[in-house]
Parts: sequence; structure tokens; C-alpha cells
Amino acid sequence: MTAGEPIIRWDWIASHAGEIGLRVGEHLELTAIAVIVGLAIAFALSFVALRLPQLYPPITFVSGTLYTIPSLALFAFLVPYTGLSIVTAEIGLVSYTLLILVRNIVGGIRDVPAEVRDAARGMGYTPRQMLWRIELPLALAVIFAGIRVATITTIGLVTVTALIGEGGLGYFILLGIQLFFSTPLIVGAVGSVLFAVIADAALVLVQRSLTPWSRIR
Repeated sequence: MTAGEPIIRWDWIASHAGEIGLRVGEHLELTAIAVIVGLAIAFALSFVALRLPQLYPPITFVSGTLYTIPSLALFAFLVPYTGLSIVTAEIGLVSYTLLILVRNIVGGIRDVPAEVRDAARGMGYTPRQMLWRIELPLALAVIFAGIRVATITTIGLVTVTALIGEGGLGYFILLGIQLFFSTPLIVGAVGSVLFAVIADAALVLVQRSLTPWSRIR
């Protein structure tokens, strides 16, 4: 960037609109895969922890350890084994969702009032029926809170994967830094923030549609 040059060059944005759209799609794909796969794994681990409570501490310890590893260090560790690929990116991204999701799933189900469980047993509900018809619906608000945090965290981390060639909007941040050019840097940064805000708002709407009773006072 030279003296007198505008911070944002709108002509550059217009001429790169197609590429911006492509990177937004990549960012969405990387985020969606990580959250969906992470949610599936987290549900499996949570059900194990609920059935065998003694396994909950080891599960949270391992997922917590993964969460504390710096993202660049984790990607650097994985590259020799999985290469500069989407697999490397997704292993790292999924790992960072597990602690958040497992804690919220287990916490939400455990917080279901005991009297509600007693009433369900009195009505003849089996443990499986109680889980799917009573506990999970009542825990949805807490579970969605975890999904929202995991999604926003993942959107931010996806930008870092630009360093291994899988960065979505992070590509523009890296390009701006390499060229000392503010326009792509701003496009990547602002785009990531807007993406996170829109995704969070969409999840709030989904949560409200699935838990109408939570709005009743």
C-alpha cells in the first residue's frame, strides 16, 4: 500500500467478485463439515459419558487437551501425515468443536429436572424413549448454545487454514499481508465477521423454531 492510496479499492472488489464468492463458499463448506462431523462425534461421546459417567472426565480431558493446542501447531503436526489438504484442515477444526459440544450436550441432558424424569418413568417411558422424547428436547436450548459457540469459533479458525491452502476467506487475509495490500485483507476480515454474525443469527432462528416453549413466560 502506497501513500495516498485508498484503504479500500472498490474496483478490485468488483473485479474479484467471482473469486470472493468462491472463497465464501469454501468457508461455508469447511465450517459446515467441521460442525456437522463434530456434532456427530460429540453426540456419540456424550451418550457414552451419560451411560458410563466414569468416562466423562477422560473424554473432557482429551477434548480439552485438543482444544488447548494452538491451531498452527496442530496443523503443522498433521501436515506430514495428511498433507496440505482438506483432511488436515477438518481434523483440526473438528477437534476444536468437541469440548464445547460435549460439555453442552451432557450438561443440558443432566440438567433436566428429576421430577420430569420421574413423571416419564411413571408413564412407562423406556430409557431410550425418555432420551429422545423428553431429555433431548428439553436440553435443546443448552445444546444450541454450544453449537452457536462451536460454529463461531470454527468460522474464525477456518481463516487460519489459509496457511495450508484451505482458508476460505482467510485466503484474502493472507494475500493482503503478503502484498501489503489492505483491500483483500479487509475483505477477508470483514467477510469472516459478517459470516459469523449471519451464521449465529440463523442458528438463533433455528433454535427458536425448534424450542417454541422456551419463549413462553
